[in-house]
Amino acid sequence: EQQRAFETLAAATTAKRVAAFLLHGVTGSGKTELYLRLISEVLRQGRSAICLVPEIMLTPQAIDRFRQRFGEAAAIWHSRLTARRRALTWHDLSSGRCRIVVGTRSAVFAPLAHLGLIVLDEEQDPSYKQDNAPRYHAREVAMARAREAGAVVLLGSATPSVESFYAATRRRLRLLELTTRVQGRALPKVEIVDLRQELVHGRRSPLLSLRLQRALERTVALQEQAILLLNRRGFARIAQCPACGAVVRCDACSVPLIYHATTQQLRCHYCNRSRPAPETCAACSRGYVRLRGSGTQRIESELHRLFPASAIARLDSDATKPKDSHRRLYDAIATRQVDLLVGTQMVAKGLDLPHVTLVGVVSADTALNLPDFRAGERTFELLTQVAGRAGRGDRPGRVMIQTFCPDHYAIQAASRHDYPAFYRAEIAMRKRLQLPPFTHLVELTVQGGRRARVEQAAQALAEALRGRLKGRAMQVLGPAPHRLALLRGTHRWHLVLKGKQVIPVLAAVRQVLREGRRFHGLPVIVDVDPL
Repeated sequence: EQQRAFETLAAATTAKRVAAFLLHGVTGSGKTELYLRLISEVLRQGRSAICLVPEIMLTPQAIDRFRQRFGEAAAIWHSRLTARRRALTWHDLSSGRCRIVVGTRSAVFAPLAHLGLIVLDEEQDPSYKQDNAPRYHAREVAMARAREAGAVVLLGSATPSVESFYAATRRRLRLLELTTRVQGRALPKVEIVDLRQELVHGRRSPLLSLRLQRALERTVALQEQAILLLNRRGFARIAQCPACGAVVRCDACSVPLIYHATTQQLRCHYCNRSRPAPETCAACSRGYVRLRGSGTQRIESELHRLFPASAIARLDSDATKPKDSHRRLYDAIATRQVDLLVGTQMVAKGLDLPHVTLVGVVSADTALNLPDFRAGERTFELLTQVAGRAGRGDRPGRVMIQTFCPDHYAIQAASRHDYPAFYRAEIAMRKRLQLPPFTHLVELTVQGGRRARVEQAAQALAEALRGRLKGRAMQVLGPAPHRLALLRGTHRWHLVLKGKQVIPVLAAVRQVLREGRRFHGLPVIVDVDPL
């Protein structure tokens, strides 16, 4: 399968015509090796290549492989480069000294001449969409650059986005598939742990089920490695008064403050404001504030209690803030200085750790409960990707998924590594509700300092757009308070435009908004196909 895929892709690069492929390969099927072979072919043709990865954490592993294969011809690019290193790398790329760049989203703009190939690994990842100005999706930029250069775009994933797989079924992308792991290794066995049964047996709000604890004990005894996933950082999710129910919230954002045990502070994950955790409730002055919910720090603390002799590490955006911390942490894990690793979605993508035999998902329901039509897709992707970290070496892998919703189609499909079953259920729901990929969405967010003025402007904007779009097959949904109604002291209302063609929708938006994307004197954020 690898060889057939390579021959097809190599022929496309040789033709020097724009072409787009979707490589759907199960975890551990050798997608990275295919990228490396194809880049070698592109270099042989005298052309250059870009390889995008979704997380900074993945760049040390990626750059090691690329430099082992290509030496100094490969450059690294991501947001944590110093200004000096960024300038030197830019010069190396623009001068032709380096003909390969490996990096995160912004590497798609690298100044490479004679571009022959752009690879997006884990193409479904939402981090490829930039959520502040200038808003863009790296996939769309890659397609545009490929059209200009006559290059090949290769989207690779074990869990392709619904939009990309739908495009492949409509032949807008050419589908290539890798259905088995290299060397015939088996996909890991997945067990679903029904947390409702834990409650039936008298265990109140268990962090780790008895089955998962026993599996961890066995893994530690065999001197193997294990990964635990909880896609929530911090120690506790809310600080709440049990007497009146009040939750401590950020003064500048409409979100609860998260407790971080390392600093003993409550912190806002949007504006980064922090303050000490109060002992008594400021709302009623009667109750003592209690910490509820769990994050990665709490799981790390629980692992230290259960396995005091084991080396335990945490991988999330808090743990990787210091310079080069992602490199040091990756090296420690790869050289087996770490026995148990707990982390957010950063542990789920791309890491190739052959001694990891157990993966535990502490809560599979985290993304399912979000107000997002992509909740099922996000859950399936995360579970399938993290499950793929197990059993990549000589020893078989095992995955345990803890959930209160064991019958959900996304969880069931992930437990069977069954992307086609998930896709069939998901695309049927999208078609029934006329959601992407069957329509385009354009989100408009009005923001300002006074709530009443923002609400009035959003109402007027919705009416103006309804007038422009009247009689067309387009909808204006809203306005309503934004899911983050207050962000960094700014009030926000939003509305969503829905239509099969995005160009007429944007034409109406341009006619209604004033210069500088303003309406009634307030700034309006325009986000096409929001994630």
